Amino acid sequence: MTGNAHAEKQVCITGAGQSEVGRPSSKSALQLTVDACMTAITAAGLTPRDIDGITTFPGRSGDTGGFSPVGSTEAMLALGMEPTWIGASTEGHAHLGAVISAVQAIASGMCRHVLVFRTVTQAQARLRSRSSTLLGKAGQPSRVEGANQWSVPFNAISPTNMYALYAQAYFDKYGATSQQLGAIAVNARAMASKNPNAIYRKPLTLDDYMASRVISTPLRLYDCDTHIDGSTAILLSHRDAARDLKLPPIHIEAMGMAIGGLGYGLHEGDFTSLPATRAGDMLWSHTDLTPKDVDVAQIYDGFSILTLLWLEAMQLCRPGEAAAFVEGGARIGLGGELPLNTSGGQLSAGRFHGYGHTYEACLQLWGQGGERQVEGAKVCAVANGGYGYGALLLRTD
Repeated sequence: MTGNAHAEKQVCITGAGQSEVGRPSSKSALQLTVDACMTAITAAGLTPRDIDGITTFPGRSGDTGGFSPVGSTEAMLALGMEPTWIGASTEGHAHLGAVISAVQAIASGMCRHVLVFRTVTQAQARLRSRSSTLLGKAGQPSRVEGANQWSVPFNAISPTNMYALYAQAYFDKYGATSQQLGAIAVNARAMASKNPNAIYRKPLTLDDYMASRVISTPLRLYDCDTHIDGSTAILLSHRDAARDLKLPPIHIEAMGMAIGGLGYGLHEGDFTSLPATRAGDMLWSHTDLTPKDVDVAQIYDGFSILTLLWLEAMQLCRPGEAAAFVEGGARIGLGGELPLNTSGGQLSAGRFHGYGHTYEACLQLWGQGGERQVEGAKVCAVANGGYGYGALLLRTD
C-alpha cells in the first residue's frame, strides 16, 4: 500500500467553476475570473472569506496577447478574499504547476482552502491583432529572444510547426495515419456537441477532417486547439476540511510531474515520446490503482498528436499503440473502454491550457456531465502540458 506519505493524499477537490466561454466574450477578463471563482466557491458551500489561499497559472502576463490577463492579487481583491498564501509564478510543470503548488501549500499546513484559476482572453486579443497569439508577433523588436530564438528565424512562428515534427516522426516509426489521428478531433467534436459551454458544437466527420487544410505537415486545422475568452477555477481543500463541505470530495489519488526542454529548443530522443513519460511513471508509483482502473480520461490536446503521446506516457496505451487504439473512435467514445476528453477538449471546447480538462474531470466524478456523463465514473486520469508535464489521478468514493 502506498499509504498517505505523498502530499496529494492530504488534498481534495471540493469545488469547480467555469465562466461563459466566448470567441470572443463581451465580458472583461476580471469579470470572467470572478464568475468562475464564485461558482467554484459557492459549489463547495463556502464564501470568499473562507478561502485562505489563491494562485493561478502562470501569473499575470504583461503582454497584450490575452495569455494570462489576471493575476492572483487582482482576483483576491475583486473577490473580497483575505488569503494568507498567494502562489508565485508557476513556471515549471507547465499549466498544472499552479495545482501542484496549491497541493503543496495545503499539505504543508500553510492554508486549508486554495482557489486555483486560469483566465484567458486570447480571442479578444486576436480581434485587435491576428498575430497576437503567434511566437513572433508583429510590432515586436526584430531581435527574438528566449525560447523563440530557435524557431522564429526559420518562420516557425507557432508551436504547430514543432509538434508537426513529432507527429511526422510518430507516423514514420509506428505507421500511424492521418485517419487515425483524425479520430481524436472527430471524437472531441462529438463530445463538444453535448457540452453547452463548448465553442464548436457542429458535427465533424472524418471526411471533414481529411478535407481541412494542412497547417504544418501532417497536422491539419482540426488538429489544433482554439483560442477563447473565459476562466476556469478549481477549489482545493485539506481532506479534513473537505468532509464538511457541500459536494462529495474528489480525492487526489496521485500526481506526477516532469520538466523538459522542448520549449527552449532542447529535443532528445527520436521525437516519438515526451518527457511526460516521467510524469506518468511518478503518478503510478504513488498509487495502488492501475491504468485499467481508469474510467474516463481528460488528456491534453493542445495538438492532437500530444494526446497520442500522453496516452502512452500515462501508460493508458503501450508505446506506438495509441493511434490504433483511438482509430474509428469506438474505444474513446462515451460507450467505449476509455471515454476521452468528454468536454470536447481544447480542440472543440476551447483552449484553457488544460484547466478545462481538470474541470471536466470534476464534473464527471460528481455525475454532473449531463448528456456526456460517463456512467459509473469513479476514477479519472488528467494529463496536462506540452512543454512541462503534470498528471493527476482523481477518484471519488
